Amino acid sequence: MQERSTVPSYAARSFVANSEKPFLFCFSHLRWDFVWQRPQHLLSRAAHHYHVLFIEEPLFRPGIEPRMEMTRHPEGVTVAVPVLPEGLSSEDVILEQRELVEDLVISQGDGSRVFWYYTPMAMAFTAHLDCELCVYDNMDELSLFRGASRELLDFESELFGRADVVFTGGMSLYEAKRQRHHNVHSFPSSIDFDHFSKARVIDADPDDQASIAHPRLGFFGVIDERMDIDLVREVASLRPAWQLVMIGPVVKIDPAGLPRLANIHWLGSKSYKQLPQYLAGWDVGFMPFALNEATRFISPTKTPEFLAAGVPVVSTPITDVVRPYGDKRFVEIAKSPADVIEKAELLMQRPREPWLQRVDRHLAAGSWDKTWAAMHMLMFESLDTGLSTTATTRTYFPTPAE
Repeated sequence: MQERSTVPSYAARSFVANSEKPFLFCFSHLRWDFVWQRPQHLLSRAAHHYHVLFIEEPLFRPGIEPRMEMTRHPEGVTVAVPVLPEGLSSEDVILEQRELVEDLVISQGDGSRVFWYYTPMAMAFTAHLDCELCVYDNMDELSLFRGASRELLDFESELFGRADVVFTGGMSLYEAKRQRHHNVHSFPSSIDFDHFSKARVIDADPDDQASIAHPRLGFFGVIDERMDIDLVREVASLRPAWQLVMIGPVVKIDPAGLPRLANIHWLGSKSYKQLPQYLAGWDVGFMPFALNEATRFISPTKTPEFLAAGVPVVSTPITDVVRPYGDKRFVEIAKSPADVIEKAELLMQRPREPWLQRVDRHLAAGSWDKTWAAMHMLMFESLDTGLSTTATTRTYFPTPAE
């Protein structure tokens, strides 16, 4: 990405009219309290500049009237969840969401609005609403995930037509989408270095990990169709003295299908705050991603998180891991169970300090703070072409320096 000027244009500067924060409405397929990842990192930073409302997919309960449940979170983000009665048709679900979201947006007043989309499906109930700036943070290729709606691609085309600026979650996704919009920018996974580097100095295990022997190969993240379950099983079978520590929620796959060998430890979900305590006790990080449609464009946030924790990593050949982490030998790439074992043995024998020095130089170039600042500048620059001049008398858009 070319370096950009930090001085806003005259047209953008003239948009600033008063001191009120604008509203940023985020439409997400992920829940705020599920796993702390890209949306949480970015929008908690956006909350310094905007009133952020994070609108989740609906929950369904028997015998209730439709309502919007609102929860204010410590990060400065308000989470809004449509709660709908069970048994509605798909058409009625859309109509109810449309009404609830419209009421929510209107209730916030006439200040400027940014719409920030993670799911194109939200276009079904938001396309009629006005906003001054529309952002599509295309973090994943959702159309390739298990259970994806057949309508998703149509809604994404509609969203590309509306968006003023498009961000992608990695370089491979950028390469796939850059011809679909005039203003697309790649923002691969960043790192909260201070948080994960705590693992380098922690010397006490959490209670549910303390009794697990070494060596330990560890994974953290969502356990779903993107994980190569057979690879996990085969590595554990080939090295019964190695312990595989698996952390994260199991979704969209049957937990009964997970391998239950004595040396595989499924520890369940852990909070973002707890993760460094677990990583501190791992000898090797293990990223056993399947090579399938769901992983074709992923850019795993856990790659730099492992590295910041000082944990050497073996990963299957995911494109956005190979480039740049594998190419620069920050991460070892393995294509088979035997390859995983060979690379893990290499990492357990290799001195860490020279590798870690190179890793730290690389990680110093990226952080979620820098990513948000760069995104915010691109949003601000989009005001020149994406905003109506009739709105300039009543709306406010913060400069990136604010």
